[in-house]
Amino acid sequence: MHPVTDLPLPLRRRLRLLFTDVDDTLTTDGRLHAATYAALERLAAAGIAIVPVTGRNAGWTSAIATHWPVAGAIAENGGVWFVRDQDGRRTTHRYADAATITGHKARLTELAEQALAAVPAAAPAGNPAFHETDVALDHAENVGPLTDDEVATLVGVFEDAGARTAVSSIHVHAWLGDFDKLVGTQCFARDALGQDLDAFRGTSLFVGDSLNDAPLFAGIGASVGVANVARVADRLPVPPGYVTQSAGGAGFVELAELILAARR
Repeated sequence: MHPVTDLPLPLRRRLRLLFTDVDDTLTTDGRLHAATYAALERLAAAGIAIVPVTGRNAGWTSAIATHWPVAGAIAENGGVWFVRDQDGRRTTHRYADAATITGHKARLTELAEQALAAVPAAAPAGNPAFHETDVALDHAENVGPLTDDEVATLVGVFEDAGARTAVSSIHVHAWLGDFDKLVGTQCFARDALGQDLDAFRGTSLFVGDSLNDAPLFAGIGASVGVANVARVADRLPVPPGYVTQSAGGAGFVELAELILAARR
């Protein structure tokens, strides 16, 4: 991973589309600081479309898509995304696999109960009723942090039953469907922007920090990790190309300042 100051100047100047993780990328110790939100505002004012891509549930992400200075948002590791209408006042949502809404919820709930029985120290992630395409178990937000072995046990219960999983810095996510953060991002680009994601190669960027960001670190041409990505870098199939000096939201602000300075 190269220092973020090595991010090519032409990309900083031409950037049109910025995808970003939320937890521990925009937030710091679970809080969204004023400086980070201000950086989002300034990037949007500079003409950059910002799209959060998070493992958080659809209900939680709907508020982001509606009230933040963003072009839309992608929730549940790509399972559902929100698109702003032309006047920017309302959002509509789409699903990567509509069958997950009706056909899979009961099975996922059953598997989550089995996982919690295997690792009693874990807990359901906040607002479980707001999940539409997946389930999420807390390993480091309001419990723990759990050990790597305990997290692996949770993952194993789901994967042994044929579910897909992703581990964020705070949650273990599981779903039954053929999607991930990259697939959701590709769907969003076609749905909201009218073009394949590849059309934005050279003018798009992803920033993240965790294992569930791996599909985007590998699948988007340019990627940045905030400094805390170092905790999982050796477990990422493809690490981000660049890394900030600061962690969490401060790292995002560091990246934003570089982009904005290049455009002035």
